[in-house]
Amino acid sequence: MADVHTKVQRSYNMSRIKSKNTTPEMLVRRFLHAKGFRYKLHESKLPGKPDIVLTKYKTIIFVHGCYWHGHSDCKDYVVPKTRTSWWLSKIGKNISRDLLATTALENDGWKVITLWGCQLEGKTKIKTLAQLPSLIRES
Repeated sequence: MADVHTKVQRSYNMSRIKSKNTTPEMLVRRFLHAKGFRYKLHESKLPGKPDIVLTKYKTIIFVHGCYWHGHSDCKDYVVPKTRTSWWLSKIGKNISRDLLATTALENDGWKVITLWGCQLEGKTKIKTLAQLPSLIRES
């Protein structure tokens, strides 16, 4: 199926997609704050510029969008039918970058928790958020 938007319109739409303060990220932040956790945001000095840094617990939380970070076997990750090779390359680089950042953080002694957008939707959201405090407090 052909794209319903012009190249200019599609480019504009894609450029408007946020990388910080996304809806799933804000959901996690509000939940953590309500549970008494305090954190830093988007710490540029750490590998991967983590979304949430809980220094007291030496824990990092990444809130990844399923599409942009290539969440395999997820309904929200569908490879576009146009420019497929370009998108596969881009998302593949994102996956590699995420793995490098996670490995570097773990090697520095950080616990890394990755939450996916699909885990923060519908009924799954409640279960995911309920497990988060114990995951953070685990040593």
